[in-house]
Amino acid sequence: MNQQVTKQALSILTVPAFDDNYLWLIHNGSDAIVVDPGDATVILQALTQHGLTLRAILLTHHHSDHIGGVAELLTHYPVPVYGPAHDGIAAVTIPLDDGDQISIASLELSFKIIAVPGHTFGHIAYYSEALAAVFCGDTLFAGGCGRLFEGTPAQMLNSLDQLAALPAATAVYCAHEYTLSNLKFALEVEPANAALQARIVREQEKRAQDIPTVPTTIALEIQTNPFLRTRVSAVIERLVSTDKVAAAQDEATNFGALREWKNNFR
Repeated sequence: MNQQVTKQALSILTVPAFDDNYLWLIHNGSDAIVVDPGDATVILQALTQHGLTLRAILLTHHHSDHIGGVAELLTHYPVPVYGPAHDGIAAVTIPLDDGDQISIASLELSFKIIAVPGHTFGHIAYYSEALAAVFCGDTLFAGGCGRLFEGTPAQMLNSLDQLAALPAATAVYCAHEYTLSNLKFALEVEPANAALQARIVREQEKRAQDIPTVPTTIALEIQTNPFLRTRVSAVIERLVSTDKVAAAQDEATNFGALREWKNNFR
């Protein structure tokens, strides 16, 4: 199923892949860029179906479900590959660092690069003011955040703080359909959060109809995502009452304890 979200002259196609990945095609009806093409087959099918020509590839980090389709795509479309400068991706032809700006001329679209280490050492996100959207890979999820495979709790907390500081209406295009599982954990952390309770009902209704729960928004995540709420008293009190932390821990310790709780939550 492909769901299309329109923003002025540009559209963002949701291209499902594997069990729960979302790949993103941003296009203007003729030219397209792809974000994190882990699977070339579904991207090639989408390009053909919509009559699009690929002009660029954007990568957020090095995991195979995000870069696995790059080599095959390049045999069909020899396009520039943008990606993190410090995440060990050999296919990247235009390496990017925090604060860089890139422009894709064919779509008249620019992105600001935000370094968001934690899930991987060199993970980056792409923020477009024109689209009011951020493509954040596996850093911020709908209702959750990525596992800390390479970074520290302090790094991930800082990364999420940067994303949370984007305009509230910013659409969050993350890479996985983990939402219901994430919100189940969020409710365990904040059982009295009314906004969270209402969100769970809405997201369950979407999934029952096979509708993606992504994109979400920064505003909704701030209200309901426990990993953006580690400074909220109710979350801190819950960490203490469940013996996940002792009282009066620093912010990074609280965040790390929350992430470890999620790692072991069923």
